[in-house]
Parts: sequence; structure tokens; C-alpha cells
Amino acid sequence: MTCRTLEDYYHVESNTLERQYKDVLSGYRTWSEFDHADEWLVFPDNVGKNMAIDETSLSNGEIYTILTNRDRHGRERCLAAVVRGTRSEDVINALEHIPEDILGTVEEVLWTCPIQCVRLSDGAFRMQRG
Repeated sequence: MTCRTLEDYYHVESNTLERQYKDVLSGYRTWSEFDHADEWLVFPDNVGKNMAIDETSLSNGEIYTILTNRDRHGRERCLAAVVRGTRSEDVINALEHIPEDILGTVEEVLWTCPIQCVRLSDGAFRMQRG
């Protein structure tokens, strides 16, 4: 349900309601991830044995690197990390916030992005090459 829908139903100003929700009701400003959320987000609980790294453009030509759990097949708890940009150093820095014992459970990483992913897999995932 959107604020615009509530505007019609409850006769309230949707822009004010939207601002109040974001600034006060949701706790967004006091969110523990707020300081770095525009650069990276990690969700360690979503890491599994089979992961995939890909690049995507979400809006305005901004490119993001996405780490997903392939076993979830795009469903709930699929997203393990999202990082602004494609520099392997930035992605490795974000993935270092995932506990090493969780990263150690990763058995396979499929990547469809360019060569910097080789450096990324060496830097972030300590897997045995077969």
C-alpha cells in the first residue's frame, strides 16, 4: 500500500506522511546500517553453499555488484550482498563484513562479470580450486 492510496482513503497529505514514515516511524535514521547503506549492504544469514556474483544497473546508470544465493532461486533470502560499483577492492571490503566461518561454507561461486571477479574470488572466498 502506498502513501498515495492512504491519502485518498484517510484524507491526509501523502508527502507529509511519507516523510514522517521515513524520518520517524520506520527508524531509518537510527538504522545500524545507515552509515554505509549507500555504498554496500551484506546479509550474512543469506550466504549458502552455491553463490553467484553478477553486475547490474539499477537506476541512472549506476552499476552494482550483487552476491546471491543460487540455492534460493531468486526467492526470499536470496540476496547476500549488494555493493555500489564493480571495483574488486570495494566488493572485497564489503564481503569482509561477513564472518569468515560463514564465508567458509561457500563451495561454489558462479560469476558472469568480467575478469575482476577472479581477483574478487581469490580475495573474499577461500575455496579449494578444482
